[in-house]
Amino acid sequence: MPHQDPAPRRVVVTGPPRRARRAPGPHRPRTEIDEQTTLGHTYIRSLMRTQLRAALAALAVLGLLVGPLPLLFAALPGARGAQGAVLGFGLYLPLVLLARWYVRRAERNERDLVRLVEDRLVEDR
Repeated sequence: MPHQDPAPRRVVVTGPPRRARRAPGPHRPRTEIDEQTTLGHTYIRSLMRTQLRAALAALAVLGLLVGPLPLLFAALPGARGAQGAVLGFGLYLPLVLLARWYVRRAERNERDLVRLVEDRLVEDR
């Protein structure tokens, strides 16, 4: 009878982690934000200001879109069908585009903050 070798054994090779992790220190931006230090507070205030600017810009455009409608409807008192068309067709697309712009702007502001925090992490290494 021929002698059969046992099933080959699997070998597990381990090495150092690809990314060495440092202990969190007081100068790390994520720690600053988590612990609500002065610098972390400044990061968050900056994000809140940029988000507020985007919201105010969207509100201003909304006011320019919707604000003149009562005047337009008062100028055309007998045209009820035209009022419905203006509201249904003329206003819907600009409102959807405005909402889409606002969401993209808010997400970009958040990505910019994350990028700023990550850049600080790279500079600190």
